[in-house]
Amino acid sequence: MSNSDLLTSLQNNFIGRDTEYPTVDGRRGPRIYLDSAASTLMMGPAYNVGHEFLVHYASTHSDLHYAARGASHAFEWAHQRVLEFVGANPENYCTFFAGSGATAGFNRMAASLSRARPERSVVLVSEMEHHSNDLPHRHHSGQVIHIPCAGEFERYGGLDMDKLRAICDEHGENINYIAVTGASNVSGAITPLAEVAELMHAVGAYLLVDASQMIAHAPVSMDDADIDVLVFSGHKIYAPGSPGAVIAKKSLLNAIKPAELGGGMVDDVYIAEYMPTATLPDREEAGTPNIVGAITLGAVLDLLTRVGMDMVREKEIDLIDFAWKELSAIEDVTLYGPDPADIPRTGTLTFNIKGFDHGLTAAAINDYHNIQVRNGCFCAHPYVRELLKRELWEMDIDPDAPNAEGDIERKRGMARASLGLYTTRADLEALVAAIRDLAGRREEILSLYEPIGSNGYRHKNFTPAAVDIFDPERSLEQFLAQPA
Repeated sequence: MSNSDLLTSLQNNFIGRDTEYPTVDGRRGPRIYLDSAASTLMMGPAYNVGHEFLVHYASTHSDLHYAARGASHAFEWAHQRVLEFVGANPENYCTFFAGSGATAGFNRMAASLSRARPERSVVLVSEMEHHSNDLPHRHHSGQVIHIPCAGEFERYGGLDMDKLRAICDEHGENINYIAVTGASNVSGAITPLAEVAELMHAVGAYLLVDASQMIAHAPVSMDDADIDVLVFSGHKIYAPGSPGAVIAKKSLLNAIKPAELGGGMVDDVYIAEYMPTATLPDREEAGTPNIVGAITLGAVLDLLTRVGMDMVREKEIDLIDFAWKELSAIEDVTLYGPDPADIPRTGTLTFNIKGFDHGLTAAAINDYHNIQVRNGCFCAHPYVRELLKRELWEMDIDPDAPNAEGDIERKRGMARASLGLYTTRADLEALVAAIRDLAGRREEILSLYEPIGSNGYRHKNFTPAAVDIFDPERSLEQFLAQPA
């Protein structure tokens, strides 16, 4: 099968792509899933690999019975697929799995690096970061300096490299590391990682990259960019339920103590002492691992390696350009982040419709058009507030006011449509048509919704309950009702 044919086959093989839901007009049809920046759908062939492994399930770290031997081999295979996918030479890099997303990896690295180099008390974090790549560094580091972005107001985004150079000149060898996103989960702006690595290494600092929003959209080469640590979430790249992955230079891991203790990461234990193993990645993977999730992720990465991420990126650029052009042409729509002609970006598009709160936009697009998008601040509150400053000032709202009331929170956010491998041009044409429809029926839509909670909205006459969509108890009852 050619690369192009394999890509087409994969695009049509995702679980839940055609799940049907009702709409306000009484019809029922397949959803358009544009919430991939939060979590992607499951790739069918990868799910099949994980399901087949369950027939042989056993724990790892043994080869004395058949199932354990197979599990250990498959778990090691998953590690190898990660290294291959991110372009990390196994002579120099090691990968380990941690937690259920990127959060665990960043907490562990922040704690370990702050202990290992206390004399370097400064950590740099960009203003675009997701909370998972911001708060752990604030907690463990002596001083965090947030690096501004380029541009201003609605076009704020992309690392300001001149400001970064000035900060490096000022703090020099006091800098322990920089933590920066590969691509923003709000604007999709891509960071020039090789350039950042060169600046950091010139002062002896490390580069930590959150690749969660980049990993499914653009090629990554840790070797070429000389990245010290890269972290990503498997649920952002078509493997829901998989663990987070951390890839780090062996020289760095060998210089720090293991962050978590337990079974599997020691050579021996006595009452008076214990001896951590020097073997990687075992030393970083205490406890029984998420073997099924790791194998599923490995299968996804194997298939995408065969396709080639350059081809995936080329396909997405066409969709980004189309969506940006069409949405920019709608008079009452505001797009956020840098223009893709100015700064490369992934398929994440944040927007607001004039006169609509972000929660109302997301609810109405779902209820009337069966298009699933997300709304809010996307766990990147400081960045979103910068993007919204001009609009909030015009509404006489302080964007930085703490403990904001619900009516302020309904204004302080945006809607987000985010693409996946399964996203088609027809999906985006439907999104553009839906936004035009809502903008053209503003007063009617406003009259049909009521606010709920801090930033949500509910249709007054159309309120399907969550248990009517999916009810785990109902699924169990169906099983119990089957003949014995």
